[in-house]
Amino acid sequence: MFLGLIRHRKALNVAVDLGLTQSAISQALKRLREIFGDDLFLRRPHGLDPTATALALEAPVARAVDALRGALGVARAFDPGQASGVLRISALDAEQAVLIPPLAARLRGRAPGVTLSVLPLGRGAAMEALAEGRADLALGFVWDVPEAISGEKLYEESFLVAGLPKVLPRAPRLSLAAYCAADHVLISPGGDLRGVVDDRLEAMGRSRRIVLGLPAFLPALAAVAASGGLVTLPARLALAFAGGFGLVTAKPPVEIRSFPVSVFWHRRNDADPRTVWMRQQVKLSVIERRVEA
Repeated sequence: MFLGLIRHRKALNVAVDLGLTQSAISQALKRLREIFGDDLFLRRPHGLDPTATALALEAPVARAVDALRGALGVARAFDPGQASGVLRISALDAEQAVLIPPLAARLRGRAPGVTLSVLPLGRGAAMEALAEGRADLALGFVWDVPEAISGEKLYEESFLVAGLPKVLPRAPRLSLAAYCAADHVLISPGGDLRGVVDDRLEAMGRSRRIVLGLPAFLPALAAVAASGGLVTLPARLALAFAGGFGLVTAKPPVEIRSFPVSVFWHRRNDADPRTVWMRQQVKLSVIERRVEA
């Protein structure tokens, strides 16, 4: 406003430029006069004449405005090619295996100065890490998302059953009787030996035998390959890694509710250029993996 009055010498022109009323300009000028103890601008028939104090303030105020504009420009800009530092992402093993490798490849080519660090945090701990600034992004599924956390769905995940070909001779088909008769490996980070599948089977009057509980999916695939049991796991993980263990996949003979896998961040970073760019890279890595598949 001050520089506009210096340039135009008319309050009306400044008001038009800033989208304000003349009254608002007059009130702002009044506050400036009180701050500097000077009239700053004198009314004349042709407009406003700046006082000596106003003219002396023009250069330092212009420099201050330019500096502020520069600072805002830096804050709003993000150059991945010149970026450095650490990107901390919270993700458990399924997302670590499916999402992190293609994301790391993208960052390697587009932001080579950025180091990717993955934190193995569960749902609640991941949300706390975002709130406390210990994580920039979180990947996975969260039942109850805190109000301070933003999220965007990446894909809908379903389930597959993996086992040796001799255990799943009719894959991709699998009967309920064969499923219940087999030994099972259960992925349970908390150590519980009961999962959502067991709840569904119980509602049907059926059950299965859990012979091993493990906290991560890839060790579970290795255990199934060695023991001849079955493991029920997220479909993308099964399709990406079961073959490497010599396993085949089948559709579960029991209905298991799918779930959304999302990327989460704190709302304070909704418009942060670095966070926006990183989220975009996560989404693109998902799209590229889907196309390759």
